[in-house]
Amino acid sequence: MNRTVEAKLKPGVSWRDMHLLSERILLSGLKDLGILKGDVKEMAEKRVGYLFMPHGLGHLIGIDVHEVGGYLKSTPERDAQPGLRNLRTARHMLERMAITVEPGCYFIDFLLNDGAKLLGIPTSYIDFDKIQPYMKLGGVRIEDDVVITETGIDLLSAGLPRTVEQIEAFMAGKDWKAIPEGSWISEVA
Repeated sequence: MNRTVEAKLKPGVSWRDMHLLSERILLSGLKDLGILKGDVKEMAEKRVGYLFMPHGLGHLIGIDVHEVGGYLKSTPERDAQPGLRNLRTARHMLERMAITVEPGCYFIDFLLNDGAKLLGIPTSYIDFDKIQPYMKLGGVRIEDDVVITETGIDLLSAGLPRTVEQIEAFMAGKDWKAIPEGSWISEVA
């Protein structure tokens, strides 16, 4: 998800749109695993992505870890929909903005059951038998830090392990840099 979002980031791009893109990629991946069934576009519209990515895509970086300025009088307002209300900004990207790109995937029992009911998010898309082995995992989120440039981004967190294979090699004390990153750009749009 990170690299697909990062490939689209440049001045003028909506952060909200990037969050929705990452949700569609997540939903598509969960469908490929058999955890979800149905139309990805429909699931995205019904906010099913929130059940697996209950946090925003990232946050501005500045003097503070979570920099202020995400919502100003001159920027888009906070969206009230589940997941979108958790975005730390809905701004359109500007050159020289520093922001994190940190989509994730979580398996939280409360959200998948009671939370979904409270929010009116349909769970009929979820295969609860197929999801069971993943419920013990909790979740994962891998953060990249970027600066928006005139034509795209500077990836500040380049040179860090990112793929499952690289991270597992790093954790085992092996040479993770010998493992190629491969293509991360998702075809989901």
